[in-house]
Amino acid sequence: MTSITNKNHTKVILVGDGAVGSSFAYAMALQGTANELGIVDIAKDKTTGDALDIADATPYTYPKAVYSADYNDTKDADIVVITAGAPQKPGETRLDLVNKNLNILKSIVEPIVAAGFNGIFVVAANPVDILTYGTLKLSGFPKERVIGSGTSLDSARLRKFVAQELQVDPRSIHGYMLGEHGDSEFAAWSHTTIGGLTIAELQQSHPQLTNDKLVEINERVVKAAYEIINLKGATFYGVGTALARICKALLSDENTVLPLSVYMEGQYGLNDLYIGSPAVVNRNGVREILEVPLSSEEQHKMQQSAAQLKHIANEGFEAVGI
Repeated sequence: MTSITNKNHTKVILVGDGAVGSSFAYAMALQGTANELGIVDIAKDKTTGDALDIADATPYTYPKAVYSADYNDTKDADIVVITAGAPQKPGETRLDLVNKNLNILKSIVEPIVAAGFNGIFVVAANPVDILTYGTLKLSGFPKERVIGSGTSLDSARLRKFVAQELQVDPRSIHGYMLGEHGDSEFAAWSHTTIGGLTIAELQQSHPQLTNDKLVEINERVVKAAYEIINLKGATFYGVGTALARICKALLSDENTVLPLSVYMEGQYGLNDLYIGSPAVVNRNGVREILEVPLSSEEQHKMQQSAAQLKHIANEGFEAVGI
């Protein structure tokens, strides 16, 4: 099964020490998640420097062993988090990255499996839905133990924008972006709630929350990454924190619900692909996918998103021999 059991010592290996990876490692230190964090990257000096730098924070946060690692260190890890890959450039979509990042992924997953890793893969490199499926194919692991960060960041952005509109704590917004982590994702407005009230019910008492405003919020979420990339070159704090939250849920056996990229076997009428949906996760990985009963319009968007992902995934897998 998996190496995450009811044990006191937990270990995570990060592969990819770029902006996203180092932000994740820092978030792990601040949150006190995992007793041991190893960092793997071809830029060995960078991993050594980041390990030393992050370890300096532990006297003010939580005790943790942080160090520069290699693939052999994954053999007894509970989780391997993959953020390595070519970055998304201005004007480039996440799907544009597919072929080059599938090749990078191949060079990562094979030595990890060869080292004897038997835990849970958490993939965040883009395009995350396709790379998560690639990890499943390359590793031969059960689908429950290969998870993508999916729409975890996008759902956080949705909650943030709705909270700003209503002047409510974003933690009190319950809703999800579904589908591809990318341009075809969409807000499941039919099942977004605040204090038990649906969006439709809230619209009656909040006239500013028009249907046009909902469309605008959806577009802001979809385009949020492009805005940040144009302003500062990359996005990393939000996704790094989301990854740390996913790892905490896994290591702590929380049985919590998070929006992730998970393998479809009939949910939403979809099969044989990874796509964003709420799922229950615990120390064994994905316990259950929660299929949100979508409106007809939302279901159509889900089908469109899936069709685009599947087409590009199949082309990419064929091109790189996966």
